[in-house]
Amino acid sequence: MPHTSWLFWALLSAIFAALTAILTKLGVNTINSDFATFIRTCVILVLVGGIAYFTKQFQPLSEISSKGLVFLVLSGLATGASWLCYFRAMSLGQASQVAPIDKLSVVIVSVLAVVFLGEQLSTINWLGIALITTGVILVAWQS
Repeated sequence: MPHTSWLFWALLSAIFAALTAILTKLGVNTINSDFATFIRTCVILVLVGGIAYFTKQFQPLSEISSKGLVFLVLSGLATGASWLCYFRAMSLGQASQVAPIDKLSVVIVSVLAVVFLGEQLSTINWLGIALITTGVILVAWQS
């Protein structure tokens, strides 16, 4: 699988997201969840900033459209809100419950992509979304 494949990077994303859930649960046990989110954010800032710097991928903000910049800022705010909520949920619940509920984002993205981006989903895609939803509920269910 070539390193330019979206599937390669998506699978790596899933693996790192799984590691994130376990490492978050282990790390948030003895620290305030908001401060834990701050530490994680600082690590990401240094890591991604370093990658952009050393690979010479920084570009002037003037090269980014105003619309693009607004959406990136809004995306950053949404990411921050998501992380704060995720860390709080991890501090209160079990990783095996929190992580599956967090993955409902897959379902929500699909619906929002249809509504706001005009993407088309086939019947089999909708069936998959329904199965993901059912799976999330079953995995998160603690009796």
